[in-house]
Amino acid sequence: MTSPAPSLEDRVRSAVARHRDDRGALLPILHSLMEDLGHIDPAAIPILADELNLSRADVHGVVTFYHDFRQSAPGRTTVRICRAEACQAVGAAGLVERARSRLGVGLGETTPDGAVTLEQVFCLGNCAIGPSVQVDDRLYGRVGPRELDRLLEVTA
Repeated sequence: MTSPAPSLEDRVRSAVARHRDDRGALLPILHSLMEDLGHIDPAAIPILADELNLSRADVHGVVTFYHDFRQSAPGRTTVRICRAEACQAVGAAGLVERARSRLGVGLGETTPDGAVTLEQVFCLGNCAIGPSVQVDDRLYGRVGPRELDRLLEVTA
């Protein structure tokens, strides 16, 4: 017999307990929740505010300021296209438009079937062989339109 999954509140309080004594505890707690849940559920904000003696506005401000903290569950696959200067110079903008068109979603959005989340990043550290695209944890360089199409077909 398996025990029921911990509630959101239990998971948030557990993350707080692990990091309460860290300097600037909110950021490590948010990173822990991202790792655990894949996103920061808006229902976690009042719990965090209460646990850390912060205002809800303070917690919300941190969550919304940093682009790495998403507030809804990501798709099963995340596609990130680098938009830093080196990648922009060799065609990243065209890749973004192609991905938007192919997937039917904008940057920061997930396809209706939950398959793919499309994101932009501002450096993947692969500048010498841009434009660069990351699919989940795998990095690709010198991605052209056909390679992007192939990557999107595999992920969908």
